[in-house]
Amino acid sequence: MNPEKATFAAGCFWGVEYKFARRPGVLATRVGYEGGTLAQPTYKQVCTDRTGHAEVVELSYDPAQTSYEALVRYFFEMHDPTTLNRQGEDVGTQYRSVIFTHSAEQQLIAERLREELNVGPFAGRIVTRVEPASTFWPAEEYHQKYGEKHPGLACAF
Repeated sequence: MNPEKATFAAGCFWGVEYKFARRPGVLATRVGYEGGTLAQPTYKQVCTDRTGHAEVVELSYDPAQTSYEALVRYFFEMHDPTTLNRQGEDVGTQYRSVIFTHSAEQQLIAERLREELNVGPFAGRIVTRVEPASTFWPAEEYHQKYGEKHPGLACAF
């Protein structure tokens, strides 16, 4: 088995991680920050909305059990891809909708699915960005597996 990596930002990373961790074929998840300019950001810094980072979930998956396309489709189902810099009550650029791709193939798949959705039920309203993956900065330990540690307290699940 050769696991592959995928990285998604869909609002508060607690709920996103909780959902992805339960998907068949997902082997491991971890939450963190990506897409900004500050090295080794902390949660407090990211919450200032000045670092440029998004709250992300980086996951490892088995392509024999699930496809990247299936993961991207699930990403679009789990959040509202039409709200700019927010999900529900969470507002700020750290809550933006982004797919960080790790290969040219992932980029093509993510862009194709975003465009399919953008001419479908959400015609012209999709704000999800597709960007090449950059440095992933792991979030503090207390954020990891938050939904498992605090059942019922994590956002959006």
